[in-house]
Amino acid sequence: MNSSLIESGAAGFALQGVSVAFGAQRVLQGLDWSPPSGQVVGLLGRNGAGKTTLIEALLGLREPDAGHALLFGHPALALGDDARARIGYVPQRSDLFEWLTADQLLAYFRSFYPRWNTAKVDGLMSRWDIARDKPIGKLSGGQQQRLSIVRALAHEPELLVLDEPVASLDPAGRRDFLSELVDQVIDRRTTIVFSTHILSDLERVALDVAFLTGGKIALHAPLDELLESSVRLGGVPADVQRFVAQHGLEAISRAAGVPVIARGRDAAAMPRPTPTVSVDPVTLEDLFLALTA
Repeated sequence: MNSSLIESGAAGFALQGVSVAFGAQRVLQGLDWSPPSGQVVGLLGRNGAGKTTLIEALLGLREPDAGHALLFGHPALALGDDARARIGYVPQRSDLFEWLTADQLLAYFRSFYPRWNTAKVDGLMSRWDIARDKPIGKLSGGQQQRLSIVRALAHEPELLVLDEPVASLDPAGRRDFLSELVDQVIDRRTTIVFSTHILSDLERVALDVAFLTGGKIALHAPLDELLESSVRLGGVPADVQRFVAQHGLEAISRAAGVPVIARGRDAAAMPRPTPTVSVDPVTLEDLFLALTA
């Protein structure tokens, strides 16, 4: 394990050369990833791209076939209690103990964490209208999802990993949750990895986005910079290719044909359209479709 991986993992997490296969199907292939700490990073990929597998490898919940994962400078597969207490995780499927009440569940998990913000828990439980004395199995899907989020935030983690955390929430619930994420970053400089298929949610909170495709991170960049420095090109394919070359652009689309998504070196001097080539601003959806084809 090299020193650069150890240094990058000390402040958050790092993956190097991580490969995972299920039988003959390769899901992650020599994946490297070490995002900056203290911000929200959106993890994007098509269904089946391996987002959950990546998260499980990152957290030491799945041993990779090759490569390493570090959390706070320690091997993810051999984390001590102190390091684990710095991590919050909301899985795609709730892993709550459905026979307990919400209060019993929170009391159980509070015993594992030296740092537990009771005021935050009480505020979220009240604001999100989660019954504290009802068996968790009798709560709605949205309430169970909210409770899972409360549990993950209660000990004020330094790294918060969210795997499709808002799938069961209505728009109002998603808005409240996203506001809580922003406050978490502002107040505590928490590093948040947010995997979701709801692109509009990511646009509200993510500072960086990472696109997972072909078993690797195809691109990781600040979202605002990516939107400002990219264009959507349409027209005759041969003309578009010449246009890209003439203007020193980098075509980043994985799919063949048009439209083509291209990046420029200078976001303030993007080229103008011609009679045969259209030039339009990109959206996060354009980037998602182009980079995860």
